[in-house]
Amino acid sequence: MGVAQLTATHAAELADDLRGNVERALRGKPEVVSRALTCLIARGHLLLEDVPGVGKTTLAHALARSLAAQYHRIQFTSDLLPSDLTGLSVPEMLDGRPTSRFVFQPGPIFANVVLADEINRASPKSQSALLEAMSEGTVSVDGVSHVLPDPFFVIATQNHLEHHGTHPLPESQLDRFLMRISVGYPSKSHEADVLRADPSSTTLPSLEAAVDLPTLRAMQAAASNVKIDDSLIAYLLALVEETRQHEALEVGASTRGALALRCAAQARALIDGRDYCIPEDVVELVVDVLAHRVSPSPRGGIRSEPQESQWILREILDRVPVPL
Repeated sequence: MGVAQLTATHAAELADDLRGNVERALRGKPEVVSRALTCLIARGHLLLEDVPGVGKTTLAHALARSLAAQYHRIQFTSDLLPSDLTGLSVPEMLDGRPTSRFVFQPGPIFANVVLADEINRASPKSQSALLEAMSEGTVSVDGVSHVLPDPFFVIATQNHLEHHGTHPLPESQLDRFLMRISVGYPSKSHEADVLRADPSSTTLPSLEAAVDLPTLRAMQAAASNVKIDDSLIAYLLALVEETRQHEALEVGASTRGALALRCAAQARALIDGRDYCIPEDVVELVVDVLAHRVSPSPRGGIRSEPQESQWILREILDRVPVPL
């Protein structure tokens, strides 16, 4: 399917098919699935910050199956090396013997959907290798650049309540993620359904593709062409400027943060069946896109919790007038 043939209405229908398919595996979390799709269509990456056992892995695996995409899960540990992610050059074998010629052996990062599980358990060097690949879309090994698959979508997880043996991502690396969200506990009714079901049964193996990769690339291209009026650009910039001047924030959002918010708003508009953005596209995504890009001022030498950034951003949303 060509990009020119993909209208906003058709894109919304495809996104709805994709969302419904993923929700067969991750039940009762429509907003989480919607955010993940927005992030994917905006060509961003997603950071899931939550306790273990709430469906983070299920989300990544279900999304990959729904796209018929290559999927790799990487368990981040303290002894993980950058080459364990990116791959390395190994001697070429000829008649069972190594030769003087080296060939590149791709690492698990070479996939369409990559789950970086417990990213904060790896060393800063291994974290940087992943985040550099996320930013550049390429991997360099022995001076040779290798292009990553297209699409390339990273879902990273971390448990923000656990600090022993972890290396928290610094602000500069958090900025590489388009959104940071949490899955949260399921509702009582959905959790009861899980408890009633056969523990060995899972919907994942039976999931079939709802959208193929060429169509996803067309959706991503269509999202980048969604119109955003100058008045919305001015509103978006006013929100970002307010984060830089707010008395409770030590560090405000960067220009990259503003660009991320614009791209996310365009993707949300497309998913909603529009080829233009409205104020709600920006308002609904401000917290998820900007909360991990701003830093509250420490109080008494104690660094604030992530929730404080969210509260401050909601206050900023109340302060800045929404364009009519």
